Amino acid sequence: MIRVLNTLCVALMGLSILALYHVSEKTRLAHIELRHVEGQLRTEKTNMSVLETEWESVAGPERIQELAASHLGLTGAPAVQLTSFDMLPRNGEDAPLSDTPIRQANIQKPAN
Repeated sequence: MIRVLNTLCVALMGLSILALYHVSEKTRLAHIELRHVEGQLRTEKTNMSVLETEWESVAGPERIQELAASHLGLTGAPAVQLTSFDMLPRNGEDAPLSDTPIRQANIQKPAN
């Protein structure tokens, strides 16, 4: 009976050793994968900072103004300049900034 109990204990010890080795190996592989992902993360952060710098140069107000002037013919001057409060539109009148009359904000059902 003692030999059977000793054999069972040795077998249980062997299985425990194999299970711990398996967990240790999985941990080692996860650690390698973690280092790889951290390296990729550092690379992407560097790329992101480069793109942010490029975006600042591309989306700067001076460059936008230059593109608007060259491609759209826009200048920095306002289209209509109001010089007094008398030039502001009254309620229901046409605005001096556009030729469209003021309309009520409602939906009309199209005729069939």
